[in-house]
Amino acid sequence: MGPRAWALLLVLCGTIFLEGIDVAMLAVAIPSIRSDLDLPTDTAAWVMSAYVLGYAGFTLLGGRAADLLGRRRMFLTWLTVFLAFSGLGGFATEGWTLIVARFATGVAAAFMTPAALSLITTSYEEGEQRNKALLVFAGTAAGGFSLGLVIGGLLTQLGWRWVFFAPVLLAGALLVAAVRLIPSEPHSKERTKGHTKERTKGHAKERTQQHTEEHAEGRPLKAPRRTEGFDILGAAAAAAAMLLAAYAVIRLEHGLDGWQLTAGAAAAAALLGTAFVAVERRTPTPLVRLGILRTGSVTRAGLGALLFVGAFFGFQFVLTLYLQELRGWSSLQTAIALVVLGCDAILAPTLTPRLVTRFGPARVIFGGFVLAIAAYGLFLPVGMDWSYAAMFPTLIIAGTAFALAYGPLTIAATDGVAESEQGLASGLLTTFTQFGSAIGISAVTAVYGLASSGAATGSDPESTLSAFRAALIVPVAMVTLGALLSSFGLRGQGRGRGRGKGRGQGRTKSTVGAAARGTVAGTSGAPVAGTSGALADAPANPTQQTVS
Repeated sequence: MGPRAWALLLVLCGTIFLEGIDVAMLAVAIPSIRSDLDLPTDTAAWVMSAYVLGYAGFTLLGGRAADLLGRRRMFLTWLTVFLAFSGLGGFATEGWTLIVARFATGVAAAFMTPAALSLITTSYEEGEQRNKALLVFAGTAAGGFSLGLVIGGLLTQLGWRWVFFAPVLLAGALLVAAVRLIPSEPHSKERTKGHTKERTKGHAKERTQQHTEEHAEGRPLKAPRRTEGFDILGAAAAAAAMLLAAYAVIRLEHGLDGWQLTAGAAAAAALLGTAFVAVERRTPTPLVRLGILRTGSVTRAGLGALLFVGAFFGFQFVLTLYLQELRGWSSLQTAIALVVLGCDAILAPTLTPRLVTRFGPARVIFGGFVLAIAAYGLFLPVGMDWSYAAMFPTLIIAGTAFALAYGPLTIAATDGVAESEQGLASGLLTTFTQFGSAIGISAVTAVYGLASSGAATGSDPESTLSAFRAALIVPVAMVTLGALLSSFGLRGQGRGRGRGKGRGQGRTKSTVGAAARGTVAGTSGAPVAGTSGALADAPANPTQQTVS
C-alpha cells in the first residue's frame, strides 16, 4: 500500500480507536461523575448503558444506510454527530443531559462504524491488501480499550469533563483528515445501480420473491428508490423495546415500591418486541429476516454473547465503584489496576486461533465461560482491605476468559449461515452484545439497590461492601447460565483437529482477532456488524474506488 492508502486506513481505524477509548475512559470516570453531579446509582448506570443501547438499536439500520445513502456521506455526517454530542456530555450539569448525550453518541457510532468498515472493504483490493487493512482495523480496536483505561485515569485526574472533551479533539482531527482522504462517491443514480447489484446478491431470497419474473429472465432489476431498504419502523421498535427492557430491569432495585411502573415498562417492552416481529414479517425489506433465528448456532451464539458480555461489563461496573468509592483509590490507580483485563488484546489474535483450530469453537467458548465462572466466583468474598495481589487472579482470568469466548462466539454466530446473510448474522451478534452490556449493568445496579435499601450505605462501609457482594452474584449467575447454554453446542461438534481445519481454520485468525474487546465495547460492537455483508462478502462494486 502507498502513503495515501495508509493515511486513509489510519483515519478509518481512528474511528474504531475513538470508540474503544471513549467507552474505556467513561468506565474509569463514572465514580467521579457520580460524585460531582450527585447521581444516584441507577442514573450512573444509565450513563453507562445509554451508549450501548443506542448502538444496539441502530446497528443494522446503520449498515443499510451506508449502502444506500453513501459510505462517505454517512461516515462524515455521523462522525460530526459523534463529535457534537461527546462535547455536549462534557458540559453536562445534570444526569439526564449525560444520558441523552451518551445515547446520541451510541446512535452515531451505530452509523459511523459500519460506514468505516465498508469504506475499507471497498477502498482496498480484495486479497492481501484488504486482509491487511482489516487486521489493522481489528488490532486498533483492541488497543483502544486498553489504552483508554490509562488515558481515562489520567484525564479524570484533571477533571472528568476531559473524558468527553478529549474524544472531541480526536474526532475533529479525524474529520478534517477524512474530508481530504476519503474519495468522493458516484452520484446517487450510479450508486443506486451498483447497490442494486449488491442487494441482488446479498438478499437473494427476498429479491427473488419480489422480482421473480425479472430474475428468471435475467433482466436487470428495477432500481430502488433512495429510501428502499430502510426499515425505520422496525429499528425504532427494536430500540424502544431494548430501552424499556433495560429500564424495567434497573427499576427492580425499588422492589415492590412503584411496582406498577416496573411492570408497565416490562409489558411495554414485550409489546414493542412483538411489534418488531410483526413489522419484520410484513415489510418487504426487513432489518432481520426472522428465519435466520431458526439457525441454532446463530441464536445460541447471540444469547451466549449477551450473557458473557453482560456479565463482564456488570462486573467491571461494580469493580470500579468498589475501588474508587469504597476503597478510595484514585481514577489513575483504578485504570492501571484494570489494564490487566486487556490481556485479551494479546491473547485473542495469538492463543485463541490455535485453540479453535485444535478443539473447535464450541469447546473454546465453553472453556471461556468456565474460566469466567471461576474469575467472578473468586471475587465474591471480596473484603474491605483486599490487596491488589488478591484481586489479580480474578482480573487475569476474566481477561483470558474474554479472549477465549468472544472470538469463537463470532465464528459460531456465522457458522452454517448462507454467505448472503453473513452480514446480518454479524449484525445480530453485535445487537445481542450491546444489549447484553446494558442488561448486565442494569442488573447489578438493581441488585445493589435492593441489597442496600434501608441501610445508611454512605456512612456504613460494611453495608456498602455487603451490597457490592450481592451485586457480584449477577455476573456469576449470567456466565453460569451461559456455560449451560453453550454446552448444547458441544453435541454437534466434531473432535480434534479435523473440525478446526475443516471449516474454521481459514477464517479463524481474522475473525478472532477482529473480536478483541475493543471491537466489542464500542466497542463497540464488532466492526463486522451492520455492514450488510461487507466483510463477509466484500462484493466487487462497479463503482468501487480503490486506493494504493
